[in-house]
Amino acid sequence: MGYSLGFDGGGTKTECVVLNADGKVIGEGRSGPSNPLRSGYDAAFRSLSEAAAEALKTAGLHTNRITGVCAGLAGAGRRNVVRRLLVFLAQEFPRAVAQVTTDFEIALEAAAGAGPGVVLIAGTGSAAYGRNAAGETARAGGYGPWVGDEGSAFEIGRRAVGAVARARDQAAPITLLTEMIPAALDCPDWDELTERIMKNPDEIFPALFSVVAEAANAEDSAAKEILFTSAIGLGNLAMIVVRRLGMKDEKFPVVKCGGVFGHSRMLDALLDSVVVSGALRAKVSKLEVPPAVGAARIAARQAESHAQSIHGA
Repeated sequence: MGYSLGFDGGGTKTECVVLNADGKVIGEGRSGPSNPLRSGYDAAFRSLSEAAAEALKTAGLHTNRITGVCAGLAGAGRRNVVRRLLVFLAQEFPRAVAQVTTDFEIALEAAAGAGPGVVLIAGTGSAAYGRNAAGETARAGGYGPWVGDEGSAFEIGRRAVGAVARARDQAAPITLLTEMIPAALDCPDWDELTERIMKNPDEIFPALFSVVAEAANAEDSAAKEILFTSAIGLGNLAMIVVRRLGMKDEKFPVVKCGGVFGHSRMLDALLDSVVVSGALRAKVSKLEVPPAVGAARIAARQAESHAQSIHGA
């Protein structure tokens, strides 16, 4: 009996699951970030190893029982990244058929299987990815914090600190974020906060998303403006994919995935309205199947296909 293992890794955390031959989750593990372009390869490899070790332990399995492994990682859209990750996976799981793909591809697998659909990811970063009934695919976003990632937790946190900076300079109205951000980070000194940001923005900015959501719920105008702009940006990412794939008049799921969703009714409702106004037959929902399960399903198919090719040969 073969077992498949799937990773879902991003700029904040890594999740890993083990599936048995019936497709049932029998092991789960979690660890730190594994986007190699943001955390570095050593940290990414360490996170993958730790998450896999925990998942295998809960499943009661050794690595040599794994026949297929798929790592769906943010930052894995580049060939040089894929090559290095494949070498690592081959060393960790010597008896497995290994595959490396992007986090949005495993999310689409979890959301729609092999069928048409669009997945919108907003966690540390953001991206949209879709597939139409003809099997054609398209993506939008996913270019990283310095180029894109509109609507991501990173971008929302960055804009929140910017709002506080403008308020300090009296160039903007007073905002609750002025008090809430230092309290959330246990960092009352502004100079110390800016130093921490310069040293490790990935540690600071994404963590502030929940603060912005809380401030918006308290009717803070700066926080509400940030979430409004983020919802519009995310909706536009999804609609770019819909238009490129010619799906505007089709019936298909648009599935939201990532830590930004489910915490702000304002952001979620506005995003849903943006998508539905441009694609009337689209059904918008939150992803219910973990992306790591999607990765493990891809791994299982690859392993089965490999076994059949060998048997046929």
